[in-house]
Amino acid sequence: MRIAIFGAGGAGGYFGARLAKAGEDVTFIARGEHLNAIRNSGLRIDSIGGDFVVHPANATDNPEKVGPVDLILLGVKAWQVPLVLKELRPLVEPETVIVPIQNGVEASSQLSDEFGAKHVVGGLAKIISFIVDPGHI
Repeated sequence: MRIAIFGAGGAGGYFGARLAKAGEDVTFIARGEHLNAIRNSGLRIDSIGGDFVVHPANATDNPEKVGPVDLILLGVKAWQVPLVLKELRPLVEPETVIVPIQNGVEASSQLSDEFGAKHVVGGLAKIISFIVDPGHI
């Protein structure tokens, strides 16, 4: 399964790292210093469920370089969802599923309006996570 983590911050980065550790084909879409740290040193997770590093980690700031995937975990802030809809387009193919993991209730409907309801599965995550330093959650 090809998975894109669009917004690899606290929640997206944590769940993406867990999926990568489990052997899934995960690409992290991030930016700035966080992206550079993931590319150079991997993504470090400190967790009560066990600490680990995903290294090497596939990471980019350009969804077009990733291409279509089976699953998108959308980890951007709720107010950013409308701003990233066009950036998600290169990741979506007829069978792609998008799971938003934001605090808020509008992301699923915003994604459904853009991509169709068949592509969206509402997400709920009960986790406290944050970026400690670039590349470290």
